[in-house]
Amino acid sequence: MATLNENIRKKPWLGWVIFLVTVVIVFFLGLLASSIMERRAEAVFAYTPQVNYESWEPRNAVWGKVFPREYQSYLQTADTTFRSKYNGAAMIDMLELYPRLSVLWAGYGFARDYNQGRGHYYAITDVRNTLRTGAPMDGKPSPQPNTCWACKSTDVPRMMQTIGIAETYAGTWETLGHEIVNGIGCADCHDAKTMNLRISRPALVEAFERIGKDITRASHQEMRSLVCAQCHVEYYFDNREGRQNYLTLPWDNGLKAEDMERYYDAINFSDWTHALSKAPMLKAQHPDWEVYMTGIHAERGVSCADCHMPYKSEGGLKFTDHHLQSPLNNVEASCAVCHREKTMTLIKNVYDRQDQIYMNRSKLEELLVRAHVEAKKAWDLGATGEQMQDILMGIRHSQWRWDYAAAGHGSSFHAPVETSRVIGSAINIAQETRIKLARLLASLGYNEEVPYPDISTKAKAQAFIGLDMQKLNDDKQVFLQKVIPVWDSLAAARESEYPLR
Repeated sequence: MATLNENIRKKPWLGWVIFLVTVVIVFFLGLLASSIMERRAEAVFAYTPQVNYESWEPRNAVWGKVFPREYQSYLQTADTTFRSKYNGAAMIDMLELYPRLSVLWAGYGFARDYNQGRGHYYAITDVRNTLRTGAPMDGKPSPQPNTCWACKSTDVPRMMQTIGIAETYAGTWETLGHEIVNGIGCADCHDAKTMNLRISRPALVEAFERIGKDITRASHQEMRSLVCAQCHVEYYFDNREGRQNYLTLPWDNGLKAEDMERYYDAINFSDWTHALSKAPMLKAQHPDWEVYMTGIHAERGVSCADCHMPYKSEGGLKFTDHHLQSPLNNVEASCAVCHREKTMTLIKNVYDRQDQIYMNRSKLEELLVRAHVEAKKAWDLGATGEQMQDILMGIRHSQWRWDYAAAGHGSSFHAPVETSRVIGSAINIAQETRIKLARLLASLGYNEEVPYPDISTKAKAQAFIGLDMQKLNDDKQVFLQKVIPVWDSLAAARESEYPLR
């Protein structure tokens, strides 16, 4: 100490240096202490519920009071600016982009309207607006059942608890319109008491039971995909044995396209009869989970949430990003966690797979349009049901495989090998079916090539299959202006029925 004091007397500036260093050290120690206290306060706020709510509370904003970070990230799904090469979050009119789809779905609701889904945030709005649900009013019912609500809202599990599962499915789409008002969200995937992931849609549990699996034994990592599989799967509306549009997953024979095809054939099920070919058709919904299960990411234990809802940090806390989106819009947080390649390289890898599969899929679509048109010609020339039986089954099987590959929005990336295999088998079936058609047409005295229709635009394709789009659109606008405000008014009046405890 004496030596230090002597040095300071000899060098007065040294005292100032020591003083300033001390001030800096104390300052940063104060910042550290403040940061620790702040993070502890944030942690208490983030993990200590400020409100309690009912088990099936449908309002996402209420859950957001407890988990504000997750809720704020969920609200970002309202952003629809991102569009990738083939999909994304933007509103894309798929019939405008690919007019031949209207011909493939002639006689079915998708021929009227098929827009790329904008995401969970818009689920209620989009299902109300689509022409597929029609314009139910003045005693005219919707062409769709209440089952179409099944994956669109947190109000669905609430209604299942209130009136029953079968009762929620029963009836036409408009009968529950005033009840189904909250978009996809928290209650769909989380238990209100424990916040653990849960299955809120009984169809998935029932499908697992039929194939001898106990879904309650699934690991947390498996659940991070199974909560998605509640909705992102193939399904149909079962009307057998007194059921009314009961949501069912056709997995009894397996998850592959051929397995489900055998299931549907065995029960003689069809979604609709094609308006041109008269084939009993199958409409794939969105078998995202089934296709994913055949891919390399599922094989390596990567869940849906790992890529579409990656972890993020904020304020020193780690949580799951609930901005569900394409990983292509979030490569650094999703793909780059495992892959070392540069962002543009990874994006190119995805587009390369999509491009290659799309080329074959596009050719298959052309073959299917030709098959439908040629089958119609055969009917016009007097073909019999017996003569057409194998041909119609070929059209059914080929288009089912096409739809299975096309309807799964990420199939070309999730499982490019399996998707290519399915499309390849569909091309083979379509070609064999067209050979049978050529022979039948020849036997009926027609030896020319059936002209390919001018379906170069959405309007031309819809006119070709006989749709009055002006009337469909006018009726829908009247419905949106006349009925939707009534639904919203009834929903607002019911707010007091779901009080916070």
